[in-house]
Amino acid sequence: MSESSAEAVASAATAVVAASATGVGAGAAGGWRRATGIAGAAIGVIAAGAAAGVAVERMTVGRGMRAKARLALDSAGPYGGLRGTPGKAYADDGTELYYEVDDVEPQGGPAGRRRRLFGRKAPLPVTVVFSHGYCLNQDSWHFQRAALRGVVRTVHWDQRSHGRSGRGNAQTGDGVPVTIDQLGRDLKAVVDAAVPEGPIVLVGHSMGGMTVMALAALYPELIRERVVATAFVGTSSGRLGEVNFGLPVAGVNAVRRVLPQILKALGQQAALVEKGRRATADLFAGIIKRYSFASRDVDPAVARFAERMIESTPIDVVAEFYPAFTDHDKTEALACFTDMPVLVLAGIGDLVTPSEHSEAIADMLPDAELVLVPDAGHLVMLEHPEAVTDRLADLLTRAGAVPAGATVGGYGDTSSAAPPG
Repeated sequence: MSESSAEAVASAATAVVAASATGVGAGAAGGWRRATGIAGAAIGVIAAGAAAGVAVERMTVGRGMRAKARLALDSAGPYGGLRGTPGKAYADDGTELYYEVDDVEPQGGPAGRRRRLFGRKAPLPVTVVFSHGYCLNQDSWHFQRAALRGVVRTVHWDQRSHGRSGRGNAQTGDGVPVTIDQLGRDLKAVVDAAVPEGPIVLVGHSMGGMTVMALAALYPELIRERVVATAFVGTSSGRLGEVNFGLPVAGVNAVRRVLPQILKALGQQAALVEKGRRATADLFAGIIKRYSFASRDVDPAVARFAERMIESTPIDVVAEFYPAFTDHDKTEALACFTDMPVLVLAGIGDLVTPSEHSEAIADMLPDAELVLVPDAGHLVMLEHPEAVTDRLADLLTRAGAVPAGATVGGYGDTSSAAPPG
């Protein structure tokens, strides 16, 4: 994206803010309607985990054909359909948190898959708790869930205001800003409800990794007494305000100047902005692909799967959560993970939480395994699921939860012809 393009996005976003400030009459509404197409696209970047607009690769097929393709992928896409035993936990402010449990099948699951993952012996009783990222939901772990399903006990939960969990009571009722510490307390509530005893492996992607760090900062005794391994996937321990999202300096500076006002304004005009997002679906899809994946040959069904998760997150939730990332700093909490096996994994092409942030985490945890996946972006667990699942299986082995590691084999295939699990 050129500097002039970045500045154009910032200028358009500023116009949105100006429109909201002119009042609530017909003129203001008209200003919002004219601006929300671009604003919807700009906020779509935020929903993909970024903070600025980008140039979008233009497709050569017509808009109607693209719309039909999206509908076909929605009806036929094999991803995100795995369900487990539902449960509910309640945060300290009363927010209802939805989770699902996949229990171990008799004898540790299908023998062939168990051997591919861990060798011939069944895993010891351990629960793997997966925490998802910003504007996603528990289904973002689809491939890893499919591979571990019935073999290891797993818990998948939706963060507050995401997926099937309730809107944050403190945010909607009292106007309290979301913090990463609040998410850490939410995770503690889920652990208390879904995993009241036994060893735990914590796995977090992006915001989910930050949630795990917050859990450690708030409840170090839980980490010390019960957590036997941890995986940080595409995440950061702090300094997110310095990320440039692949933009030139002028573009980054322009967006940072107006972003707080944009988010506040968009959150107050959610209905109009949602219409803008729908009207700019093609641009939105291009932005999501740009900030989610790095490889050129991503399965269209996987790309659409990611798009559906992101577009299901309401604009006011996007706005509500974003400021928490600037304040996030949990570097000191990493010390809680020094005495256990740790996996730190990131895509080399991640523009949202660059791989340098994972390297910084690994520097703080010198015994951790650092894995940088080539040709991978922010949603590395969807883009290269076989690499992520294989390293998770190895992490369980190193934690002593299983006796011998093995490769995942065919599990994690992103072919749209592959079965859902």
